[in-house]
Amino acid sequence: MGVLTTLGAGAVFGLALAAPPGPMNAIIAEESVVRGWLAGFRAGLGAMSADAAFLVLAFFGVVAFVESLPLLRAAMVGVGGLLMLYFAYGAATDAEATFRSDGNGEAAGESKGFRKAFVLALTNPYQILFWLTVGVGLLEPGTIDVLAEAVGDSFEGLLVVRTGSPALVAGMFGGIVLWITGFPAALVAAERRVSKLAPVVAYLSAAVLAGFGAFFLYDAFRGLSGAL
Repeated sequence: MGVLTTLGAGAVFGLALAAPPGPMNAIIAEESVVRGWLAGFRAGLGAMSADAAFLVLAFFGVVAFVESLPLLRAAMVGVGGLLMLYFAYGAATDAEATFRSDGNGEAAGESKGFRKAFVLALTNPYQILFWLTVGVGLLEPGTIDVLAEAVGDSFEGLLVVRTGSPALVAGMFGGIVLWITGFPAALVAAERRVSKLAPVVAYLSAAVLAGFGAFFLYDAFRGLSGAL
């Protein structure tokens, strides 16, 4: 398989990983409609930076070490849950903010999307699990069924590529960049056409973050109970 094909397969994988609804996209959506495209893009960069950090940690075996310590993992999940609830409150209070503060296009309020997304991603057990399993597999020579891993078993066998290639990892991060560029742009364009979209998206983002926060706290409680 050629380098360009491998890059394309990695891009498809990255898009499929980045696109599903979840806490990261909730933060990107809130930042985009309340503070503008750049703020949404920065939030996406925060989540992607965490993936880059996990890539390095997976390479050195640190992710597997964290997963082998149930108390540490449960504590991280609990911290992530509390942070999501805190950010959900922030999203709800931002819901009535003006999309643009003035005619010069300055974003409303200070954007903290990068830090929020980065910290949440680092405490997200699903991202840890991904890099512990599929992520490690990307670094080792072999093969991966891209669509089956990213979307579901119904797509099994449609796109199988060789792993252990820098082109595959580069393509995956390229796909993530495409998403964190296009998703905020689409939201900004929609908000300009529908003036009341910003508070709706902000409230939905708050609901998503609150839901995941409650689930993470429940998961942390179960983990602590099982480890003690």
